[in-house]
Amino acid sequence: MVPVPAPSPFADWENFYVIVGSSAAALTGLQFVVMALIADAGAKTGGREIAAFGTPTVVHFCSALLASAIVSAPWRSLVSPAFAIGALGAAGVVYAVVVTQRARVQTGYQPVFEDWLWHSILPFTAYGGVVVASLVLRSNPEEALFLVGGASLLLLFIGIHNAWDTVTFITLKYRTTNDESKASGGSA
Repeated sequence: MVPVPAPSPFADWENFYVIVGSSAAALTGLQFVVMALIADAGAKTGGREIAAFGTPTVVHFCSALLASAIVSAPWRSLVSPAFAIGALGAAGVVYAVVVTQRARVQTGYQPVFEDWLWHSILPFTAYGGVVVASLVLRSNPEEALFLVGGASLLLLFIGIHNAWDTVTFITLKYRTTNDESKASGGSA
């Protein structure tokens, strides 16, 4: 008799990660549209501001996509996915610290609490959750997969919020600049 392999704890998550991964990939493309709108609006945004507030949005979408790919791969044991998820989480934690530093040193925008929450605190929390998940994946896969799933969704929501926040900020700033220019007799 041929032994039947135990069912993978990842199998129950297949549809979830198809949705999350597809959304992350599509939203990554949307962020490119956001950046094109910023450039088209003639906004005076420097590299430091983009590194602090624009690029992390793409990174968070790509991290959700990568987590989806890792959990959807046909692993034969839990050791390799635990390592891969751990590497993703650790890199994300380091990146969240780097982004926080970038936000502190840029001078084009003065962040408020909401910015620190969405650009620093929540990403650090999401990536930290992924690190914890990697540490418990082998001993408690069900809970670990809920942590990875929750972190992936959080990264999607962070990206959506931050992309929207960027678009509205640029739109309002550009509109205000144009309105002031028209009021002073300048051309738009």
